[in-house]
Amino acid sequence: MAKMEKEQARVLSQEMLAAGIYSMWIQTKAAKNAKPGQFISMYTNDAGKLLPRPISICEIDRESEKLRVVYRVTGENTGTEQFSKLQAGDTIDIVGSLGNGFPLEKAKGKKVFLMGGGIGVPPILQLAKEMECEKKRIIVGYRDAQTFLREEFEANGEVYIATEDGSVGTKGNVMDAIREAALEAEIIYACGPAPMLRAIKAYAAENQIECYISLEERMACGIGACLACVCKSKEKDAHSNVHNKRICKDGPVFLATEVEI
Repeated sequence: MAKMEKEQARVLSQEMLAAGIYSMWIQTKAAKNAKPGQFISMYTNDAGKLLPRPISICEIDRESEKLRVVYRVTGENTGTEQFSKLQAGDTIDIVGSLGNGFPLEKAKGKKVFLMGGGIGVPPILQLAKEMECEKKRIIVGYRDAQTFLREEFEANGEVYIATEDGSVGTKGNVMDAIREAALEAEIIYACGPAPMLRAIKAYAAENQIECYISLEERMACGIGACLACVCKSKEKDAHSNVHNKRICKDGPVFLATEVEI
């Protein structure tokens, strides 16, 4: 296993995009080899919080060695709340980039769905920016009218929005948006909460569509050593010899048919 070392990254900017949703750009060497679908582990300056927080990569500027993360503050006195207080010029310890990203090459010449829900929306942006395909449809789901990153998505594909309260786009979820617009695809890339991914996996199986999903899970080490973030898998894991996959190391992106959710 390659040793991943902490790096002290510099905060370039921080802004609130919606209630509880923050966007941070950082200067980091991790940007050089980062891929859509990967994440970084971010450490707080609180000695009482030893474990890092895994945060998905939203945008990558490899040439300038910059990464953007968009994350949700999960409560008071949490690691994410501490991140939200950082300002330009501050530093933060990170490890990354980590995990396996989306297989972009699979989409060439195909009709593609890029699907994100909730805080699974941000990782879809860099994917949309780098995706080369015949037709690119971005389907994203939000709770309400605070449709963060919408303008960036509209600059990188054909966008369909679903909101739980019906304030923007289709009322319901991303699957409702697909049905309402009668959309079709040959390959799917998705990131979001488990119920959404289960529905997408079932839809892909029913329609015989190749599908890749990025799983969200609490992590400890972030590098595959502790086995804290496993999911059930079709095949035995060579590392543990059981039907498990380590989301941080083997994922977070999986072929949908490989894992149980």
